Amino acid sequence: MKNLLIVYHSQTGNTEQMAEAVLAGANDSAIDGVEVRLLQAKDASADDLLWANGLILGTPENFGYMSGALKGFFDRTFYAVEGKIAPLPYSVFISAGNDGSGALRSIERIANGYPFVSVQAAIICKGTPTSVELSNCKELGQALATGLELGIF
Repeated sequence: MKNLLIVYHSQTGNTEQMAEAVLAGANDSAIDGVEVRLLQAKDASADDLLWANGLILGTPENFGYMSGALKGFFDRTFYAVEGKIAPLPYSVFISAGNDGSGALRSIERIANGYPFVSVQAAIICKGTPTSVELSNCKELGQALATGLELGIF
């Protein structure tokens, strides 16, 4: 059994909608070898990262950066897991007010130090997620969970 951790923060509900779509994809009935855990960033801990074989991160874009809550997750967990985790395959979804590139860059910089390895392109949604964007989020969760189950990641 592999473990997939989804960590997100949401203020307006847009990122939460995206997180729920990612979760739905990861919990696809065709995938039976992956346990999925969805946690808000404030509730996620180093123990959750130690449990995980894969990671999906979600955040709103705040002032061209990731949310403070997601940054807080990184701050709380980095030293606690340093040297204790193998490189984790990860991906990102962002609810953006602008273009989301600053939020993505900030996550990528921190992810390099953990080590996390990007395995899928980030999904960046500007404004309220559309049905197409939510479908893309579902596919993101499904693809990462399938990759874990098949041993691709």
